[in-house]
Amino acid sequence: MFEFAWLWVLLALPLPLLIRILPSRKKVQTAALRVPRVDNDLPGVKSASGQGTASLILASVAWICLVLAAARPQWLGEPINIPAKGRDLMIAVDLSGSMKVEDMVVNGQQVDRLRMIKHVLGDFIQRRVGDRLGLILFADTAYQQAPLTYDRETVVQLLDETVIGLVGDQTAIGDAIGLAVKRFEARQESNRILILLTDGQNTAGNISPEQANELAIANDVTIYPIGVGADQMLVQSLFGNRRVNPSAELDEDMLTQLAESTGGRYFRARDTQSLEAIYARLDELEPIARESRQMRPQTALFYYPLALALLLSALLCLPPVWHWLRHSGRARA
Repeated sequence: MFEFAWLWVLLALPLPLLIRILPSRKKVQTAALRVPRVDNDLPGVKSASGQGTASLILASVAWICLVLAAARPQWLGEPINIPAKGRDLMIAVDLSGSMKVEDMVVNGQQVDRLRMIKHVLGDFIQRRVGDRLGLILFADTAYQQAPLTYDRETVVQLLDETVIGLVGDQTAIGDAIGLAVKRFEARQESNRILILLTDGQNTAGNISPEQANELAIANDVTIYPIGVGADQMLVQSLFGNRRVNPSAELDEDMLTQLAESTGGRYFRARDTQSLEAIYARLDELEPIARESRQMRPQTALFYYPLALALLLSALLCLPPVWHWLRHSGRARA
């Protein structure tokens, strides 16, 4: 089906005609400033007004095309049914300073933990057809980057734009859980699932993980914590290479308690493959039934009349320019 998104813009179609027929003000006898024009100052150049009916027709059609383009013509495709079942997933990502540790490998390249999360989480989000997704970022505090939405592309883009240290260098796990619980309160029919990705322990925030855990239990929010970080990595020192545990500060006991008390499960992501396996497990979570929804794909068509308007405008400019070039050539000769 064809339609105009802004049909009211078509009211501007008779505007040039109204300007032409309305009585003009009394002409000033002497001009304060004389603007030179090619058609007035060069001999042998025809006036634009002398081009006759053809120029008027071209200008009129160009104006009509411009107005049609501004009204945003579009084609609506056949209705598409959106799955009536889905999940409500809030994803909380740790942006503390420890996420800079480069103990992960993506496509054979050593990368930091946040980049690995972006790499795997982006594919996980794209597979969430029918699910509502939200994004929470936390470090010194927590804030909502994206509300629960079906727009997966926007969630992926907002995730890609995140940088380490954006919210500070510490880790406010309790604030992240509390914010997720608050956002779920407005959803009556919801799974209320929180996926919490972190590589440390709670070191900041206004509420403790224990208090946030009580809020999650009271509001039926299921938490799936994911501890991110390798068990060992090689570091250089004055005495040569040595192996260290880059995840020594990861509070797995606290994360396990959060999962078990809310009916979730704690996962350990030591590398890209293990994190992909975790997301495959989360894919199996039971969706809930919702009201069926439909959408109609839209195809923008405004560029067709806009291109035609630009072409006609160029044609209107050609005669005076052509005459000016001819006159310049004769003058040089």
